[in-house]
Amino acid sequence: MRWVWMSGLLALVLSAAITVYLWPLSPGVLALQFAWLPRTFGEIIHLWPPEDLERYRRHLVVDHVLLLSYAAFGWLLATRTRVFEPLGRAGRAFARMCLPLAAAFDAAENAFHAWLTEVPRFDTPLTYLLSTACSSLKWALLFVFAALLLWACARGED
Repeated sequence: MRWVWMSGLLALVLSAAITVYLWPLSPGVLALQFAWLPRTFGEIIHLWPPEDLERYRRHLVVDHVLLLSYAAFGWLLATRTRVFEPLGRAGRAFARMCLPLAAAFDAAENAFHAWLTEVPRFDTPLTYLLSTACSSLKWALLFVFAALLLWACARGED
C-alpha cells in the first residue's frame, strides 16, 4: 500500500509543480495540446517569447517523471487495493490499464512536442494531428479513470 501512496503523492506534487512552472505561458499549454493544425500550433508558439518556449521544452523532462508516476499509481491502485472491486472483472481490468495507457499517449505527445518545438515544421500536418490525438486520448483516459474511481467508490458504499 505504501507504493500506491508514494506514487500518487509524487504524481500530485509533480502535477502541481509543473502547473505552477508553466503558469506564465499565455496561451496556456492546453491550447498547444489541442492545436490540430500547424498554423494554430505555430501561432501559439510565436506568441511565446523565446524564454517561454524554452521553459515549455524544459518541462518535458519532468513531465516524463510525472507520467511514470501516474501510470504506476493507476496500476498499483487497481492491482494492490480493492477500490475497483465493485466494478467487476472487466471494470477492474479496464481501470488497471487506464493510467498506463494515458501515460503512453502522454509520452508520445511529449515526443511530438519536443520535435515540433525544436524548429518550425509546418510541412508535416499529420504530425500535428497525431500529437493532438495523443493529447485527446490521454485526457480522455485520465477522465475515464477518475469516473471509474468515483463510480467504484459510490458502488462500494452500497
